[in-house]
Amino acid sequence: MSQPPFFHEASRTVRFWVQVDTQWIGASIGKETLHYRYRPDGRDEDPMETYQSHAEDIEAAVRRRLAQGAKEPVMLREFDLPAA
Repeated sequence: MSQPPFFHEASRTVRFWVQVDTQWIGASIGKETLHYRYRPDGRDEDPMETYQSHAEDIEAAVRRRLAQGAKEPVMLREFDLPAA
């Protein structure tokens, strides 16, 4: 079982887990990536709020990266995500 997603201040990333078949895969996405892709006009937005609003798209991006051969932990980048 995974733990809930959380914001890791030192790395400025949201860390989360995605279930793929029976395995939980660790992944992360940077605060700046969330801001750039989903809230380009926002200021001082909460990265956890942005993550949770788009969790389905973000988890799908992790699954795509894994299908392309990425290894755990998966670090998502701007171009891994669909345009908002």
